[in-house]
Amino acid sequence: MRVALLSSEVVPFAKTGGLADVAGALPKALREHDRDAVVILPHYDQIDRGFLTDKVIENVPVEWRGGVRPTRVWQSDAAGAPGYLIEAPEYFSRPSIYGYGDDHERFAFFSRATLALCKHLDWQPDIIHGNDWPCGFAVIELRARRRYDSFYQPTRTLFSIHNIAYQGAFDRRDLWWLGFGDPPERDDFMFKGAASALKAGLIAADALTTVSRRYAEEVQTPEQGYGLDWLLRARRNRFVGVTNGVDYDIWNPETDPHIAANFSAEDLAGKRECKLDLLRRFGLPQEPDRPIIAIVSRLVAQKGYDLIRQAAGAILDTGSFFIALGAGDKEYEDFLQRWHDSAPQRVGIYKGYAGEPLAHQIEAGADMFLMPSLYEPCGLNQMYSMRYATVPIVRATGGLDDTVENFDPERGAGNGFKFYPYTTSALLEKIREALYFYGKPEAWTQMQRNGMTMDNSWSAAAKKYLEIYEEILKSPT
Repeated sequence: MRVALLSSEVVPFAKTGGLADVAGALPKALREHDRDAVVILPHYDQIDRGFLTDKVIENVPVEWRGGVRPTRVWQSDAAGAPGYLIEAPEYFSRPSIYGYGDDHERFAFFSRATLALCKHLDWQPDIIHGNDWPCGFAVIELRARRRYDSFYQPTRTLFSIHNIAYQGAFDRRDLWWLGFGDPPERDDFMFKGAASALKAGLIAADALTTVSRRYAEEVQTPEQGYGLDWLLRARRNRFVGVTNGVDYDIWNPETDPHIAANFSAEDLAGKRECKLDLLRRFGLPQEPDRPIIAIVSRLVAQKGYDLIRQAAGAILDTGSFFIALGAGDKEYEDFLQRWHDSAPQRVGIYKGYAGEPLAHQIEAGADMFLMPSLYEPCGLNQMYSMRYATVPIVRATGGLDDTVENFDPERGAGNGFKFYPYTTSALLEKIREALYFYGKPEAWTQMQRNGMTMDNSWSAAAKKYLEIYEEILKSPT
């Protein structure tokens, strides 16, 4: 089976969120199951050239805007699977991955180029697996190509939603010169007076997935479907939630090169050294018995920063340190700065994306990891945290609800704490409960080991994707 996974971001090349982790890990896991899987992404200007090989495919002919654009494609195995990076400086040599007025044009070109690349290589994929709205263009174009292009007639498509709130909306008048001006494609893009690449992908794909069982249920409701719940309900017989996995080659405290000391479920001694190292990095007092509550996330409302802002004083009243890493909306960046300035010996912040090492150091050194999300399709940090003996405190939504089990001291079962109402009082109640058990070393150690021994590996998730691929290939279009 040949699988081409398309993504706008892939670890270790480019990352803004969990999509990159998924796109970097799944092709490697599929190859470990003896499938011929590749990953295709744009060649961004900020990619570390050390990840690229000298192998370059020159002059891939991409039909674009009424002509043919010869396109260079770089190759790399840095993600653990063959990777192809589409070069187009006018589209991808920019400071950020997203956030431009021509994003729809940029990723429409990327999608067109991926299909041209497969054909140029004479590598006929059985499955094109597109991720989120930037790949919706490829999914709907492939459906159209099956009507006239024998090369792609056998190819089937899977489209994965990582966050339905991001829909790739653009001016519907641009559909003509992007190549989607005729029905049925034109109509499949139309949504609320604009064109939506996400909607087009949801309609055109042979099957759909999202990143957790709970989120698959939530997005079929008007409250969390962002206007597309009706479409997902209509396609629910071809819509499955598959919880993301963790790449344990990267996220493993026993071998992690980024942390101060390695440790395991059998020997947790190194975690204290990691905690002291984390306090040093953030300029906080060397008080290892004081608990550290940490968060690593985009600074946006979705991640629960409104609750954190409201609870800030009460969190410090518990006696804890608070450490935050992230970038995003100015109002939350300013809040964190004010919080740090008011309590510099208790609050440590890093505004921005510092790269993977600091995220690993926070996971290894913190005692508790906070994820009070308004919604969370899957979440990966709660699974990273459990692997690093850092107890998650989460709101029970999406994948957070699927992966975190409330601690039960009578049975010694559970791996964290979760609350249900999106309220400050509910959040604080769980923080205080976690701190209560932090003061009971035997129960706390049991909870840490429960989390560390959970199997959240990509091997298990890859098996589920393989089942979906096989089902798609058996089904009529």
